Amino acid sequence: MRPDDWHLTEALDEFLARAGDFLHSRPALHNTPLTTIEKLRRRAADASGATVFGRLESGGEVRAVFYRLPSGRLTLTALSPEEADSLAAHLAGIGHTPSGVTADHATATAFAEAWQRHTGAAPVRDWRGRLHRLGTLTPPRTCPQGRGRIADEPDREQLIRWCNEFAADVGEASSIDAGSWAGTRFADKHFTFWETPDGTPVSMAGSTSMIAGMVRVDPVYTPAPLRGRGYAGAVTAHVSRAALAAGATDVVLFTNPANATSNALYRRLGYVPVTDFTGYDLSRTAPGTG
Repeated sequence: MRPDDWHLTEALDEFLARAGDFLHSRPALHNTPLTTIEKLRRRAADASGATVFGRLESGGEVRAVFYRLPSGRLTLTALSPEEADSLAAHLAGIGHTPSGVTADHATATAFAEAWQRHTGAAPVRDWRGRLHRLGTLTPPRTCPQGRGRIADEPDREQLIRWCNEFAADVGEASSIDAGSWAGTRFADKHFTFWETPDGTPVSMAGSTSMIAGMVRVDPVYTPAPLRGRGYAGAVTAHVSRAALAAGATDVVLFTNPANATSNALYRRLGYVPVTDFTGYDLSRTAPGTG
């Protein structure tokens, strides 16, 4: 695998013209690139100078892609160890220095190890996630009283508060207010509340717009004092059913592999584990190489 089999561009339209079909070919596995790139496409027709896109071509076919956001974080689709090494060599050779990498576990680890070989960086794992895909939806056997309701503009204050709380729960740095909402990863989601019979919201679930038949459920949040009453299961089942009714063929979500409670909940609802994903911080220099 030659490093020059990788083709880089800052032009989003050019990238999608070559790699769009590849991304759409595996909507569940490619859910993050699909949603992120669609967000970039909607916000600016051309992401020049901000985001770098890359594709690996062989025999005229795209075999893998990546993108690097302005934050420096690199997101990869599945790569063999040889392909990961060729990408690390290529990026190091042209002076691109990602601050981190996220991909399926095998790919992220292969790239992090290759990056260390080529640059001396010391990768540190900073994120773990388990991708699940909905099989047969199985609503909770005992559903709490109440109903699902689509959140609207008057609910913005509640959404901001709960998204801040969710971010704190999962270790994300977040300080969202009305002024910064539009630039957050939550702003493009569609939110649904689970409400008690008196109209009090007790849980929420977000979902992405459908792309290539795929909808990702994210985030799901219930305030700590209200947990253990079935609200998260009820709102997740409601959002999942709505996605299927809208024509989704792949409904996916990520969990923390260490959270046994949420993993068990989603399995009961019919979500099946697909693969684990991992993120690495690549910004640190290995001892003795600085």
